[in-house]
Amino acid sequence: MPRTLEGQITMEKTPSYFVTREAPARISAMSKDTKLIVVVRDPVTRAISDYTQTLSKRPDIPSFESLTFRNRSAGLIDTSWSAIQIGLYAKHLEPWLRHFPLGQMLFVSGERLVSDPAGELRRVQDFLGLKRIITDKHFYFNQTKGFPCLKKAEGSGKPHCLGKTKGRAHPAIAREVLRQLRDFYRPFNRKFYQMTGRDFGWD
Repeated sequence: MPRTLEGQITMEKTPSYFVTREAPARISAMSKDTKLIVVVRDPVTRAISDYTQTLSKRPDIPSFESLTFRNRSAGLIDTSWSAIQIGLYAKHLEPWLRHFPLGQMLFVSGERLVSDPAGELRRVQDFLGLKRIITDKHFYFNQTKGFPCLKKAEGSGKPHCLGKTKGRAHPAIAREVLRQLRDFYRPFNRKFYQMTGRDFGWD
């Protein structure tokens, strides 16, 4: 990481850190004062989104349902499949709490980033000790994408939306499969709510 002067904040983003076993100790060894921001969303929706992204690169992969279950008739979920495994947030959080106090971590709701981007970014600005400069006036809702975009990107006169890999239509998943996944994740979600002190409302 580059050296950071007084009054500067250095940021870095890697989605895989949260689920990488070695990451908490390595980041703590680099700087115990590091503040951590984790964006989470409903693990069922996250798994479908993960599958949709893979499907766009490899259209020949098996169906979502066949990858989800180790034993379909018994309703056994395959937790070795990364799309399912990543959504076990409580499990992934435990090693981080051995290296960082909860006060140095902010858990951002992916759903609220869509429904109320300015409100969720207000929490981020407060957490980082920044002046609240990002407000509702910086966003507009893009109907095509189905989520908010910046009205004007930094250093540009044009609006900015996330790339074409974001906002893809998800495949239809059988209601029974969704129900079984919700039942599977419920105890993990509740434990995560207790650990973070925030109910994300996924149940």
